[in-house]
Amino acid sequence: MTAAKPDTALQATFTAPVASFRNPLYTGMQIGLPCPPPSTVGGMLAAAAGGWQHISPTFQFAMAFHAQGHGVDLETYHPLDAKGRPTTPVPKDREFLAFPTLTVWITDQPDRWHHILRRPTWPLRLGRSQDLVGLHLEAIELAQDAGQQRSAVVQDMPGTSGTALRLPTAIRLDRTRTLWGTYRHDPTGTASTTVPDSYRTPTGQAVSPLPPTHPAAAET
Repeated sequence: MTAAKPDTALQATFTAPVASFRNPLYTGMQIGLPCPPPSTVGGMLAAAAGGWQHISPTFQFAMAFHAQGHGVDLETYHPLDAKGRPTTPVPKDREFLAFPTLTVWITDQPDRWHHILRRPTWPLRLGRSQDLVGLHLEAIELAQDAGQQRSAVVQDMPGTSGTALRLPTAIRLDRTRTLWGTYRHDPTGTASTTVPDSYRTPTGQAVSPLPPTHPAAAET
């Protein structure tokens, strides 16, 4: 059997000493997620491009995420009252991830995205505004057969494994509506499940495109 012709993809690897992703399903609490929501990563890419007006509504990417550790520290919390007015700041526990690595694969116009990420319009941040990231870019070949899930963030479907997470996929520009999705992620990065309908990197990692994160996706 002849293997399918591989596609070229941009593999962007983001690293940081610390990152924190608050679970928006909890109000008044700083509960952390084990991985960034697709909407967060899409927003970072849009900021690099100069805004969502420079991104196609059908733009997709695949991603994987792994952190070497986790912990809890204190962060100043600025709560609002029932009318949206500022109240007295208070300290709260904040869950954080230590030495995280986010890998993003882009197959749509990889050369354009290489230029965008090398010269981003806005600084590349992962999670909070102060969490700047390091970046390594590489062009790789993707085989058109399924790879292992490992640390990939994938849509919840038969055959996938890891923790089921309800995450924001896309958020309207005025933030009045959020499109949610159910995803699977193994924080240990050891999931050996073969992801259906995925691509495969030369190392066997599954590359499974996620739904579009453009705010237009949250309009309908």
